[in-house]
Amino acid sequence: MSDSPATFGGDLSSLWRLDAMPPLRRLSWWWWWWLVVLPDPERPGRSRQLMILWSTKDTAKIRVKDHMWQTDGRYHIDEDGGHTLPGMVCAWWFDGKTMHEPYIIREARIAALDASHPMWPGDAPSETGFSGAGAVVPVTDEDLSMGLASDGSHFWLNCAGDAAAVAGGAPAKFELKITPWTESASSAAYTNNEFVGGMGYDITRLHACRASGTIDGEQVQGSAYFQKVTVQAPSVPWFWGFLHFSDGSYIDWFIPHASFSMSARDERAWKLRDISRIPMREAGLFHDEKRGRSERFARCEVELIQPQEDDCEYDSDGTPLPIFHVRTWNGRTQVSIRVRAVSRANWTFDQPTRAGLVSHLTYNEYPLQVEAVSILDEQGVRTLEDYEWVHGNAEHAWGFLH
Repeated sequence: MSDSPATFGGDLSSLWRLDAMPPLRRLSWWWWWWLVVLPDPERPGRSRQLMILWSTKDTAKIRVKDHMWQTDGRYHIDEDGGHTLPGMVCAWWFDGKTMHEPYIIREARIAALDASHPMWPGDAPSETGFSGAGAVVPVTDEDLSMGLASDGSHFWLNCAGDAAAVAGGAPAKFELKITPWTESASSAAYTNNEFVGGMGYDITRLHACRASGTIDGEQVQGSAYFQKVTVQAPSVPWFWGFLHFSDGSYIDWFIPHASFSMSARDERAWKLRDISRIPMREAGLFHDEKRGRSERFARCEVELIQPQEDDCEYDSDGTPLPIFHVRTWNGRTQVSIRVRAVSRANWTFDQPTRAGLVSHLTYNEYPLQVEAVSILDEQGVRTLEDYEWVHGNAEHAWGFLH
């Protein structure tokens, strides 16, 4: 495996801006999102995970879990490109045994600025030669900020748990440093697509990074995934997930789909209406460090398996947790993955829409235990035994938010 690059690469020019697309009322949604994956020393094969996002939405009000967020939903841009926005900071923390969620659910005025802004405290891009530095800083008593250093060498990520979560056994404070891992997986992947009527998306991703730092003073090391997203379209059901491999390889899958689960109005799992799905798109990506190449897949399948009672994990509400069987392939490489959810973070969104109706989305994230991996290509077969560890996370969402 090659040495880690000194800086994050790729197109980071729009990382701290939200104005790539004109906003659409009730549809526009913006967020910065980190998922940090830390090996669990007490449960080999599993991982502890932190998810945190900074978000705003162009809507008059929306219920996030049990919190009614009322806002004008509009961000403002000053003459130097700095953004201020009415937002929320939300997070969950899985300690390997207990899911603490919400770990954070808090309204805050948020500032976002890049390193060319006069208020930036570090060196300007003209002095460092790196373009892309900046930060997201909520105006709160605790430090809930995230940003990329002036020289592009690392992100910082700080967060402090809500009092109720800390009282329930969650840590009080995270102080993390996130650095590049491999050139392919730690270079920003940027995509922008606009459909009819201004609907579309604008996404920047860092697929795999190294993470280190402290949790209440405890030294930790692991990996991290990042995305900054603008979505301007109704939210439909989807499957998504990723795996980080010990050698720096990365794989993901994504299947948005039409299903009777679009009519679901609650977060209850294992709905009969979810038995049939029509894919709107099938996609996968594999940064393969052993072969020194990246591959895209246009064919992908996800089978959602409900375990038997004698072979079942349960979430905190006693709901059986799923097993996912994922297959993705192209003309050269076939990948088969079997992963078991070991916990569930469950977020619901209810947004008033036209004629007094309320639209709904249930969004589930599952920390995973990887049970089997098979990678077949022109050079042979690789399995889970070819890697020191493989960790990841999967999503399954239903409803129709609009």
